[in-house]
Amino acid sequence: MATLRLQQFHCREATVNYALVRPARLDLESFAHATGTHPELVRRLVDLGILDAEQDLTGNLWFSLGQLAAMARIQRLRTGFALNYAALGLVIDLLDRITVLEAAIRHSPRRTGGRPWT
Repeated sequence: MATLRLQQFHCREATVNYALVRPARLDLESFAHATGTHPELVRRLVDLGILDAEQDLTGNLWFSLGQLAAMARIQRLRTGFALNYAALGLVIDLLDRITVLEAAIRHSPRRTGGRPWT
């Protein structure tokens, strides 16, 4: 997640902060609009733990840009397999575990039991 960088200027009376970089994140309405979903559905997916969001002090949800790809994946799985939203969490978790295991196999040295022939 992108962090907000602040430039500080010190005066005699107060410290003034200016944001140098806008954080790369979307609020609930912008995220729902970008993904073509209803904000209440997005909120439900966050509650189920299928989407990740940060909540600020006022209770507003903020999404990183990476969650756009996660929402696209959710929509593909829901359309392709007609899964309910609770089952989506399980399927996504299993797919992520498979990806990790495949990467571990791909990067581990293969042992055939003997000395190499070359």
